[in-house]
Amino acid sequence: MTDQVGAGRLAELTIALSLATDLGTGQPMEHGLRTCWLSLAASEELGLDAATRSCLYYVALLRFVGCTSDASETAVLAGGDDLAFNAVMAPMLLARSGESMRYFVRHLAEDLPLRRRMGRVARAMADPGMQRHSLSGHCEVAARLAVRLGLADAVCEALAHAYERWDGNGYPDGLAGEEVPMAIRVVAVARDVELWARRAGWPAARDVLVHRSGHGYDPAVVDAFVAHGERWLAEVGDDPCAAVLDAEPAPVLTVEPDGLDGALAAVADFADLKSPFFRGHSTGVADLAVAAASAAGLSAAETTTLGRAALVHDVGRVGVPSGIWDRPGPLSAEQWERVRLHPYLSERVLNRCGLLAPFADVVALHHERADGSGYHRGASGGQLALGARLLAAADAYHAMTEDRPHRSALAPSDAASQLLEAVDAGRFAPAEVDAVLDAAGQATRPARVARPAGLTEREVDVLRLIARGRANKEVAATLGISPKTVGHHIEHIYAKAGVTTRAGATLFAMEHGLMSP
Repeated sequence: MTDQVGAGRLAELTIALSLATDLGTGQPMEHGLRTCWLSLAASEELGLDAATRSCLYYVALLRFVGCTSDASETAVLAGGDDLAFNAVMAPMLLARSGESMRYFVRHLAEDLPLRRRMGRVARAMADPGMQRHSLSGHCEVAARLAVRLGLADAVCEALAHAYERWDGNGYPDGLAGEEVPMAIRVVAVARDVELWARRAGWPAARDVLVHRSGHGYDPAVVDAFVAHGERWLAEVGDDPCAAVLDAEPAPVLTVEPDGLDGALAAVADFADLKSPFFRGHSTGVADLAVAAASAAGLSAAETTTLGRAALVHDVGRVGVPSGIWDRPGPLSAEQWERVRLHPYLSERVLNRCGLLAPFADVVALHHERADGSGYHRGASGGQLALGARLLAAADAYHAMTEDRPHRSALAPSDAASQLLEAVDAGRFAPAEVDAVLDAAGQATRPARVARPAGLTEREVDVLRLIARGRANKEVAATLGISPKTVGHHIEHIYAKAGVTTRAGATLFAMEHGLMSP
């Protein structure tokens, strides 16, 4: 394993994130890429300037990058499978309000028994602000991640208004008409053209455009697609990844080696938002893997590559329903098979991006074991290089020290004992386990005199708990304070962190390493 990554194109990293958001929204991979292609075609027809076209390019790829921010809550509402629910509801995103509500009631948790299904419908109807809270959180997280990727202010501002509508009934701010960023006006129509044409053919897509023109959609954008959309769809081609990469409007953006780790940390947080139990996992594994690589004698270049691979090792988790990740009881055979797919999904996303492809092989092996008992390939022994074994051991140790739905976090000493037992059983070799445990023993952080954004220690305690998905009453019970006091703390946290939603606060906690005591 060598350090093969220097300066690269930011578009490549963004394309990988787009593929991951397809997984996270229940869409076929390349949905976002095809949307981007259609958006660019429309931008030329509309005569948009170069800066707007560049903004639109990245917005089309990243519009749904906030999708993991409330995946667990969506799974609870939908009966466990947030991905299937997202896929079912996708055609209604910019529908007229009455049409959308009827569709929602008809399809919510439709696989559950009638009594349980009606309970979920009643719960959803009792919270009229549910959609606003959900989509506003998506917008805030998307904008914050875009900042960390180094994207232009115009891209971040557009993503912060990803669900606005022409008629002013969108989110988060109810912008109307030309107040809605042009990138959002174009991308919203392009996305629905791709979705409806794929599902029902061009005539159905055209009918939807006409029906929603002046409501969800900008009429001028609709006119462009009605006139040319069928031809644009045919021109996407069989390799939209290459087509979209080649079509990036000038100037082509790059990510330098010294900025790559920060960008990959944003990808890590995108993946770890998938479940309250994962938040902070990927960055924690990366820190541990880097320290273990140094202890094991890997070169500086190999250590750098391993750390970067660790940051993105679990991006495939977004393609598994949150109801599986958050399940407190045993998994069914079918659920377990879906869990076993996530390293494959990570590998698939990374391999489609030249900038991240050097990490794909080691990422694909992070659940393999020396005796062949791991997944998804069942690789063993000499098939596993030291870097892959270090990542696997670091991932296993770190996971054991985190809460999971079926157990509480293990003490570091207990996690170490279990890892050593795995050596005795032949699942790990002594080399990687010794290095990981050596690194874990040296990983104690010095106490911080000052917390980020001026947060107090109590505010950090509250933030950590709400980032884990705890309700105000649960936080109050855990900390021995009143729910009203918790509410005051949350208000202060939002003000200091510069956020307005729990999703934004959660990402702030992850960005600043506050998830672990």
